[in-house]
Amino acid sequence: MAKSTCVCTETGGRRGCRSDSLTCVPTPSLAALPIRRLTLRDLTACADLSEDRGWPREEHKWGLLLSAGKGFGIDDPEGGLVAACVVTEYGAWQRPDLGAIGMVLVAERHARRGVGRRLMRHVLSAMATTPLTLHATPYGRPLYEELGFKVTGQAEMLMGRFTPGGPKSSVVTRAATAEDLPSILRLDEEVFGTDRTPLITRLPAFADQLRVAEENGRLIGYTAAWPNMDTHVVGPLIARDTETAKALITSLAAHTDRPLRTDIDVRHEELLTWAKKRGLASVAFNSVMTYGITDLPGDWTRRFAPLTVAAG
Repeated sequence: MAKSTCVCTETGGRRGCRSDSLTCVPTPSLAALPIRRLTLRDLTACADLSEDRGWPREEHKWGLLLSAGKGFGIDDPEGGLVAACVVTEYGAWQRPDLGAIGMVLVAERHARRGVGRRLMRHVLSAMATTPLTLHATPYGRPLYEELGFKVTGQAEMLMGRFTPGGPKSSVVTRAATAEDLPSILRLDEEVFGTDRTPLITRLPAFADQLRVAEENGRLIGYTAAWPNMDTHVVGPLIARDTETAKALITSLAAHTDRPLRTDIDVRHEELLTWAKKRGLASVAFNSVMTYGITDLPGDWTRRFAPLTVAAG
């Protein structure tokens, strides 16, 4: 139900607050506020919303997600956004076979009033029969479970300054070139299990580093490091095996002075142990959840870390 805000007005040369001197301006309830598509014009409002919830502003990441995916949001009549989220679709054009949900945020002043649930129900309706995935914090997981999402895995977030060491790897790594992009796209689709061209083709401009591993002229892995506040996020990280993944991370670390951050599938125990020995500490665990499918497509044994937990 809409509530009314009563404003006192000046009546007959004197200030009056009787009923005949009040102008009542209806304020819509949260349930009545429309959900609309967000665009890059909403970048600052999205970053403000992140900051409102104690998250980094992450304007660089918001820019990627709003350009490569579909943003959904609710405008606050008093300015800014009540809530927002982004869905990144993968697969054939206009016939996606997977959608990744991320950046689900509700302004602190509107929290715990059902707004997140309403926004998620809208996304589920908009995506129809398209299978979905997301990374859930322990705080958000109960809502997603209520909506029908199932936990299918877990990722561990690591962060810290990388310390090189150990025997020199025999894996050959180098900076990617424009000629590598078709091979990167083919490998990514093979490992991820669906076409991510709209996202991956933005990597050269989005990332500070894009590196590949090769053997006998054939691509066996690739990774990127992109700036997020004061860290470099390592992701995506796709590699033939753990040794290749280690070599790619080491090559990224050699070309940055920033701390590294990444989210590694917990099934890659060897890589997690190695990364912790190299100075990256465990920060958090997120649940990998799916809706409409029992597990993610592709080959998890070669999929070590997502580009970002907000886009898979």
